[in-house]
Amino acid sequence: MTAIPLLGAVLLLLPAGRFLPGDAAVARYGAGVSGATLLVAVSAATAFDYGKASETQLGVNASWAPSIGLRFHLGADGISLPLIVLTALLTFLCFLYTMKHPPAGGQIRLLTGLLLVLEVGMLGTFTALDLVLFFVAFEIVLVPMYAIIAIWGGSDRSFAARKFILYTLLGSGLLLVGMLLVGVKAGTLDMTELAARHGAGLSRGVQITAFLLMGLGFAVKTPMWPLHTWLPDAHTEAPTVGSVLLAGALLKMGTYGIIRVALPAAPQGAAYWAPWLGLFAVIGIIYGALACLAQTDLKRMIAFSSVGHMGFVLLGIATLTPVGINAALFGNIAHGLITGLLFFVAGSVKDRYGTGDLREIGGGMLASSPRLAGTLTFAAVASLGLPGLAGFWGEMLALLGAYKPHAALPRTTFVVFMAVAALGAVLTAAYFLRLLAKITHGTPQPDAPAGVARISAYEYAAWTPLIAATLLVGLWPKTLLAVTTGPVRALFGGG
Repeated sequence: MTAIPLLGAVLLLLPAGRFLPGDAAVARYGAGVSGATLLVAVSAATAFDYGKASETQLGVNASWAPSIGLRFHLGADGISLPLIVLTALLTFLCFLYTMKHPPAGGQIRLLTGLLLVLEVGMLGTFTALDLVLFFVAFEIVLVPMYAIIAIWGGSDRSFAARKFILYTLLGSGLLLVGMLLVGVKAGTLDMTELAARHGAGLSRGVQITAFLLMGLGFAVKTPMWPLHTWLPDAHTEAPTVGSVLLAGALLKMGTYGIIRVALPAAPQGAAYWAPWLGLFAVIGIIYGALACLAQTDLKRMIAFSSVGHMGFVLLGIATLTPVGINAALFGNIAHGLITGLLFFVAGSVKDRYGTGDLREIGGGMLASSPRLAGTLTFAAVASLGLPGLAGFWGEMLALLGAYKPHAALPRTTFVVFMAVAALGAVLTAAYFLRLLAKITHGTPQPDAPAGVARISAYEYAAWTPLIAATLLVGLWPKTLLAVTTGPVRALFGGG
């Protein structure tokens, strides 16, 4: 699965005159390679033994650098499998969208190669089971995402790209130090062995230090308040496909890393820092919601909403309970589906109105483009947590986990966190309803386009799977919870 997009990117280095001479052919090629990757991901999900979801399956474990104990160890369990499928799906949908709606600036061949390398890094992160291999995959995504923002972004793309790379490189440095501290003190880099030990062999001081370093590194990528400031600029300036993959998959690498690496390797460190993690999480929830109420740009508002939604994911992790971790994993998938859809729709709105400024778009979208307005409405109410859609379960379970956190944590503190987060959920509804009132209802601007282009088949193709999956996991949450519950219990030493 990781080899297919890597090989696809390498083949693009062949001379353009003899291989894929035109932009249309390159776009179809990218869709074909990512489609093949998605087929492998779906076949992995089909072959996966869900009765043993807590065990690593479908993997490879070969010697990589024997002299220093490195292994090329890949695999999937119930924690990583949903994220693997989500990543492969979003990448394929981005290529479908690009076939008809390429970003301004051309160079489709370069964009296709960068997106395929980006997919290699994302899938490698979710399948890696060696600390160094995980870190390598975690870092691979930085260069292609930087280039995507810097080349195909908006007017302030250079500033946004530099801010993105500087923040994430700082986080990566802290992450590497924390991982090496664990690896040296534990005597192994194997993530499955570290998880099975539950911190055995590491002193409390080492665990507290390691969790802090790794947690800060992952928090930058999540992003957690106050390390979030690179995200709104990156989202606002990135092309549509960059925003979709950044929100849908790259942000998940941070919270996944906390659950996969930091929490099982340093459980005493997690318990020490959990109240602080919960505090920053709820600040992010409120801050993100208030920032959204102040925005006038559609993409920037969606970007700030990610700060709030990922705050719920971090709050779930901070509870250190199976309910909270399940909430975080569910919230990751829900956010990827819904926010990916929101950014697709935001790109379509900008294509038709020539701007993402809510004041210039004005109202009346229901009259001028009812299907576009209807899709935006669906994505907005899903994101605000309407029961029956995917966004509801992650937030509700996070609040439930905060009401009854791990016995080692101060319950009164977490009950306060729960109340503050619930207020954030109310504010989330407020800014999304304000958004819909501004552009879908009301009277159009006097200079609004007389006719809005119809939604293309490629846009429908990119949106429909996300809408269907949002409904599926919203109406039948067991679709995800049955997969994640077993491995989450194993994180805490259960069966």
